[in-house]
Amino acid sequence: MDEVLLRSLTPSVLTVLVRRGADFAAAEDAVQDALVEAVRVWPADPPRDAKGWLITAAWRKFLDATRADTARRRREDLVDEEPAPGPAPAADDTLQLYFLCAHPSLTPASAVALTLRAVGGLTTRQIAEAYLVPEATMAQRISRAKRTVSGVRFDRPGDVATVLRVLYLVFNEGYSGDVDLAAEAIRLTRQLAAAIDHPEVAGLLALMLLHHARRAARTAPDGSLVPLAEQDRGRWDTASIAEGVRILQAALARDRLGEFQAQAAIAALHADAPTAEETDWVQIVEWYDELARLTDSPVVRLNRVVAVGEADGPRAGLAALAALDTSLPRHAAVAAYLHERDGDLPTAARLYAEAAHKAPNLAERAHLTRQAARLNARRGR
Repeated sequence: MDEVLLRSLTPSVLTVLVRRGADFAAAEDAVQDALVEAVRVWPADPPRDAKGWLITAAWRKFLDATRADTARRRREDLVDEEPAPGPAPAADDTLQLYFLCAHPSLTPASAVALTLRAVGGLTTRQIAEAYLVPEATMAQRISRAKRTVSGVRFDRPGDVATVLRVLYLVFNEGYSGDVDLAAEAIRLTRQLAAAIDHPEVAGLLALMLLHHARRAARTAPDGSLVPLAEQDRGRWDTASIAEGVRILQAALARDRLGEFQAQAAIAALHADAPTAEETDWVQIVEWYDELARLTDSPVVRLNRVVAVGEADGPRAGLAALAALDTSLPRHAAVAAYLHERDGDLPTAARLYAEAAHKAPNLAERAHLTRQAARLNARRGR
């Protein structure tokens, strides 16, 4: 049984059912039942047209469920619309599912979960493990998301920006559980880039590839975080970097700059530097200026502070930091780094400890705690 084939066909089959009148939740259940049937039947009797077989089987599963539910008997006239035998259309309907799963009425977490379930083909258990939550919790989240989008029509214009935001959130979930969400996000974004000609889609794909290229060097053998400046650049994936840069250059050439292209440009400058010392921080500051103009994001401005500190010195970085809200995530960590570079070790150690207390995950907390301990040890000599 070719599980990859089944996964690739699932979005198209699901889209056909929704187009023909099935609400999203019922259609998704029917497709899953059809997949189970395929696993049972295909090894002994493989179909000539796999997609057509799945569409017919899923539609019949849906009709069977509809007939069994008295509250939905009004839909029985849909039986006359059963797809005719023969080859199914070759069109890829995956793109429409992206827009449905990124419906603006969904919370970001629900949109991500629904995208992974409906488009990525992951099981509820796999998504729950990736999010480090109980399977029952994730099942409820996905069920609520399905109910929310059940009444959404497919013929309304989609919001590319929302779809890209969902994919970006999927990528940033990281690498926990038995599903690599970063790799899954790249796979899904490749599909989107193949289906829609949009420079920001290309920008997001380039950004993912450039960040993912550093994955092997991001952690030490004991699992601890390795800062960018200390990473072994010989372990970076040069093929992914080259592909990301090529995609980015093509997108930038269209002169329709967006936030993902700007982020990718910053990542490309880091990837292009043979050593940390040779990083073009001046140009990175310029790109952060563009990104801040596009997003007006306080987090972007905080990241810009780090670049200013590298380009113009820690005093300049601290001056830029003084203009930002101290409640920003990682504000204390940035302040600690700049004070350390400026030679104020007591203040840096205190701020590293404060940042560790506020860290969003265990790996970052452990890293910041080690930084504080390192400085305190230096002071004690």
